[in-house]
Formats: sequence, C-alpha cells, structure tokens
Amino acid sequence: MHIDFMNQALFQAKKAESIGEVPVGAVLVKNNEIISTGHNLVITNNDPTAHAEIVAIRKASHLIQNYRIVDSELYITLEPCSMCYSAIINSRISRIIYGAHDTKTGACGTCINLSQSKCFNHKPEIIGGVLESECSEILRNFFRQRRL
Repeated sequence: MHIDFMNQALFQAKKAESIGEVPVGAVLVKNNEIISTGHNLVITNNDPTAHAEIVAIRKASHLIQNYRIVDSELYITLEPCSMCYSAIINSRISRIIYGAHDTKTGACGTCINLSQSKCFNHKPEIIGGVLESECSEILRNFFRQRRL
C-alpha cells in the first residue's frame, strides 16, 4: 500500500512542478482511502505556509469538519519541515510516510529530529525512504532546470 499511495503523492508533486512550484506532493489516507491531496502552492498563493502537507491537512479538516484527523496517514514526497511536522502533531495524524530525506529542513531525523522531543503530547510513527529515488529525482531535475 505504501508504494501506491506514494505514487499518488508523486502525481501531486508533478502537478506542483507543472505550475512552477517546488515539486512536493502529499496524500492523506484514512481507512486505506485517500481523503485529501495537496501539492506545494507557496508561490501560487503567495503563502509561505502552503506546503503540500498543510494543503492536504487543511482540505481534510474542512472535509471531516474536525481539526483532528486521527487514525490517518500522511504520505509526502519530501521529509516534512518543522512547520509541517507541528501541523501533523496538532492534527493528530498517526503516521508520516515520506520519500526523500531533506538535509536542509527535514524535521524527522535528517536535519533535526522533532520526533525525539519530549515536548509533544502526540508522536506519529515515521517511515522514511519510500520510493526515495523517485521522490529525490523529481526534486533534483526541478532544481537542475532552474539553474540552467
């Protein structure tokens, strides 16, 4: 199941790329069904908080009419940053599954590890490296094209 849902997140990343956004995608799953999707909209919306994860969480919260999205899993093509990790904590998402590790802002162990903090009252399970090469490649290609 992780592969299928991560492929859906990659589809979302490609949507972001097609509009000039950094290609990161997210898929929020509950009971093995996709309840919302998101991709980066930071540039499009002029909103520094419009990361793929936040977009998916906002959509799901509106859909279920609750800010708590318990017993759910968030598939993301890139390791969440500290802002997104905090949103995941506050929404009570049970599991984070990500593809590429983020050496600049990754908050699930690559750059910093917020999951080890004793400050949070909710600790989602974290699975990293799912379709890592595919998730990394779309980002590498995007930034390579930007540098040309």
